[in-house]
Amino acid sequence: MPLVQVREYIRGGRVVAAHTRWPPGARRQVTIFVVTCAIVWGFGSLHQGGGAQTGTDVRQPRPHQTGVYPVHFPGWDEPKKPEPTVSYPIRFDD
Repeated sequence: MPLVQVREYIRGGRVVAAHTRWPPGARRQVTIFVVTCAIVWGFGSLHQGGGAQTGTDVRQPRPHQTGVYPVHFPGWDEPKKPEPTVSYPIRFDD
């Protein structure tokens, strides 16, 4: 649906600036497209349960904590001094 370019023209003694407009019938086509998308989205959101619903109250397992807090990493309490990875000396103050 390319937009129609309308040049500047005079109407009723007034100058109408150049502008673009939708071609005839485009508004109806866009409306049909939007309504179709809304219907598809509506039916899709009805069936997002993921499986067949039997009407019974199926209890889902509740999430439980699997981590141990606070987290301790090896060597956290006694950090090592960085080792130089370049050939020239870098001084690390003690």
